[in-house]
Amino acid sequence: MSKIIAVVVAYRPSLARLDEQFAALLPQVQSIVVVDNGPGTEVLAWAGKWPACQVHCISLEQNMGIAYAQNRGIEWAESMGGSHVLLMDHDSIPAKDMVAQLLRALMALPRAAAVGPHYTDPRRAKNKSPFIRTVGLGRSRLNCSDDGEVMEVDHLIASGCLIPMDVLGRVGTMREDFFIDFVDVEWCLRARHAGYRVYGVCAAHLEHRLGDEPQRFLGREYLTHSPQRHYFHARNAMLLYREPWVPLNWKLVSAWRLLLKMGFHVLVTAPRRQHLGQILKGLADGLRGRAGPRGSRQGPVF
Repeated sequence: MSKIIAVVVAYRPSLARLDEQFAALLPQVQSIVVVDNGPGTEVLAWAGKWPACQVHCISLEQNMGIAYAQNRGIEWAESMGGSHVLLMDHDSIPAKDMVAQLLRALMALPRAAAVGPHYTDPRRAKNKSPFIRTVGLGRSRLNCSDDGEVMEVDHLIASGCLIPMDVLGRVGTMREDFFIDFVDVEWCLRARHAGYRVYGVCAAHLEHRLGDEPQRFLGREYLTHSPQRHYFHARNAMLLYREPWVPLNWKLVSAWRLLLKMGFHVLVTAPRRQHLGQILKGLADGLRGRAGPRGSRQGPVF
């Protein structure tokens, strides 16, 4: 029998939003471990209202990065005999049958490292996000035409991702020195390199808010992030491109997309000078192999 434990990473969350998430999530999983990645004891006190057999809280007391927090949650889930972990961000709301749909698809796919839901962002006009797959030097946007589709993809967003514990044992856990950004991408690519596959499940639905408020430009909506997030985005992309096991075509397609995205934010998104400065610092640190939290000088990562 499957024992699915949800790992929820929280950083200064809305407790009302967490209430909504837990109400939707608890009927679908055996238990939840919430890893508080922020200062203070607000989340720890809030978690105390739930029965200890349902909700466990790990308080890190400072922001250690999403990968570190996910790994502490995964360790706890493994110690509790979990067969699978369901990774969740603190502001994502699953459909009432999301976990069942993910598990059903996973059981039918013997080489699946992970399966993830089709998510929607309620802030966006075209709120259904496609899955992505790189073929040759092209990047395909895979839209769900019906709930029966299961699509092999390059990678999944972390939130809503269902992973068997034995796969984590073979592939390894999340790369902590990335801190934030590209953590989910790196793990999925690493799993695929190990011979596994990654799938998007159209019948599994999740409400998820990706990035900051979308920005409209020339009639289209674009995701936005803070200049500080763009530092990690640029740096971790460069660190990933350094890895010899990452497919060359994926690197080329990703690098072109990164160039376009960063160029857009430097030219269009305020504060433009700060975006440029953080992107250049991120690229420089990535080229030097510097990882870890911002400002870290841990040395090259090979």
